[in-house]
Amino acid sequence: MDFAALMSKEISKAKTPATSSSSTSNSDSHNSNDNAPAKKYIKRSEAEAQRQAAYLAEQRALEEKRAAKAAEKRRRDEEAAEESRAREDKRRRLEEDTRRRREAQAAEEERRRRKRLGLPEQPDAPADGSSDDENGAGREEEDIPDGELISRLRALGEPAVLFGETHRARLRRHRRLTTVVTAGPIPTTLRLLEEKDMKVPEAVPQDRAARAYLFRQLASYFTMVLREWEAALAREQAKAGNASSPSDSSSFAAKAAVNAMVSSRTNMVPLFRRFEKGDLEDDILGPVVEIVRAAQERRYVDANDGYLRLSIGKAAWPIGVTMVGIHERSAREKLHGGERGHVMGDEVTRKYLQSIKRCLTFAQVRWPPEDIRQLMG
Repeated sequence: MDFAALMSKEISKAKTPATSSSSTSNSDSHNSNDNAPAKKYIKRSEAEAQRQAAYLAEQRALEEKRAAKAAEKRRRDEEAAEESRAREDKRRRLEEDTRRRREAQAAEEERRRRKRLGLPEQPDAPADGSSDDENGAGREEEDIPDGELISRLRALGEPAVLFGETHRARLRRHRRLTTVVTAGPIPTTLRLLEEKDMKVPEAVPQDRAARAYLFRQLASYFTMVLREWEAALAREQAKAGNASSPSDSSSFAAKAAVNAMVSSRTNMVPLFRRFEKGDLEDDILGPVVEIVRAAQERRYVDANDGYLRLSIGKAAWPIGVTMVGIHERSAREKLHGGERGHVMGDEVTRKYLQSIKRCLTFAQVRWPPEDIRQLMG
């Protein structure tokens, strides 16, 4: 082997690693070029699309968050409303129970008072819990079919049916709207009579229609007396106003007379309400009829005697010492002769009976008797 061939062989050996390393480096550079981003820029439309996609995603996230908050708030509001309804129902039940207990206690006290006074039992309240109005309580009236009743209410310009209103409540509302209240010292739903028809009978009639007419006669008579009383006081005040220097005594007497008239008119309102209801007891109605008839005949002494019999009664009253020590006498219950409870024990009854007595006192001045002996002292 010559020297040239040997050198060629050695040179070829020396070049082979370099070539392989060069090829390896070339392949690595090619792989790195593949991993590198193909582009260094994007289009404006692509950037705008990416921005819109990001904005829509953000808005969807916000909307979901707001919906979650609204659902949570609605749930809390529903829970609060449910708790409020529960509290309101509980409060309403407590108020209803309290009202029932109070009404039951008042009814029991009224029953005991009536039993103590010997008055008749009070009629039971309606089963539906609705109370009659004071102008028409206790009166029976003809039932009206619901269709006709609604037509009548519409003709009056009133609502046909109110919320939660029953047929009975509509009847009461129609009766209240169609009832004519007579103007006077004491407004009443009774139709007042003329003076020639006010003469009451000697005895209390038992017929229902006759008793209703009797109540109209009594209401008409007391209304007439109160009107005349008011007119007389007005004339006296006019005379006192025209006087140059009225004395203190006359002004005091005028004020006392006006106060007496006003208190009598106020105290007789319960009596007129009983006239309207027609539930005045016979043990009071009989003496009142006797008093009014005697006053209409100008027998004021007899009317005063009837008032005394009504207010004091015929029972034997004890004279002297009847109670010795702390024990009651054995025969004390016989002193009253078995009479029923005293009518003057009731405050309302006592007031309108005293008002009747004041009306008698004025009547004998306004319509003086022919017989001077019939003047009350």
